[in-house]
Amino acid sequence: MRRAWLATALVLAACGAPAPRAETAGCGPATAVVASTDVAPIGADPGSALPATVSSVDGRAVTVTDASRILPVNLYGSIAEIVFSLGLGGRVVGRDTSTTFTAAAGLPVVTPAGHDLSGEAILKLNPTVVLADESIGPPEVLNQLRKSGIAVVLIDDEQTLAAVPRHIRAIAAALGVPGAGEALVKRVEEEIAQARAALPAGTTPPRIAFLYVRGTAGVYLMGGKGAGSDEMIAAIGGVDAGTGIGLRKFRPLTSEGLINAAPDVILVMTEGLASVGGVDGLLKLPGVAQTPAGQQRRIVDMDDGLLLNFGARTGKAIQALATAVHESCR
Repeated sequence: MRRAWLATALVLAACGAPAPRAETAGCGPATAVVASTDVAPIGADPGSALPATVSSVDGRAVTVTDASRILPVNLYGSIAEIVFSLGLGGRVVGRDTSTTFTAAAGLPVVTPAGHDLSGEAILKLNPTVVLADESIGPPEVLNQLRKSGIAVVLIDDEQTLAAVPRHIRAIAAALGVPGAGEALVKRVEEEIAQARAALPAGTTPPRIAFLYVRGTAGVYLMGGKGAGSDEMIAAIGGVDAGTGIGLRKFRPLTSEGLINAAPDVILVMTEGLASVGGVDGLLKLPGVAQTPAGQQRRIVDMDDGLLLNFGARTGKAIQALATAVHESCR
């Protein structure tokens, strides 16, 4: 199955000329902070109207007859976030390592080896329905669960703002709560619209490079078109520097590529930043110190469970990121 985060290493694409840079003088490091990182349910558990037959993205028609024990898992934690936001958190029996919000923190983890599912761990939880997407696997485990009689529904794993309502509706349909799904879509779309309406007008869009770094694992990647980071950067009125030099998805970080990308701001996940020794450690990575962002120490970090989640808290994530990028430089 496709793993969006750790794409196969390819050579960086030809570099284009950077656009005019936004003014960042006097700006330094900033952290994007959401007031509450927990999930706010749309309401109480509405009860499920089952059975429900839905289309899984692998082409299967899946009939869900029991949603009393739900296991929502994917690489981003977004499926679990949506399930909890629908008011169904009390039915969730386990979590993946990316599901870190407070309401789910006490649940057993079924991805003990990073982001690979453990069939044994899942079967011990006796779920009645598993919701996943193609960002997680391996396929053999999902097939094992199907053979055990568990309903397995795969949601598409497109990481874009436009896909969020589609994911909510697909999950709500599978769990027999379409009304709660529509209510949640309405709330999320309103929050996204409010966050984007509050963006500053009349300023030069900053060039922003997203770096996925894990110093403990020696992983240093730069995001480009289709990585998900490009969507969040555009949502806050920025220009994705990786896309600007022709990158797609995630590609290995090189000094030449980053210098040519010439970002005004470097965006990272909070845990990733900590893994390389904070801002000072990040500045030691290839090319970082030679960029406008590095020279101004213009590093913005955000919680790992929020930045590229594209779940029910996306509007709040956009608002927090916009504040860190724009407001802290005023």
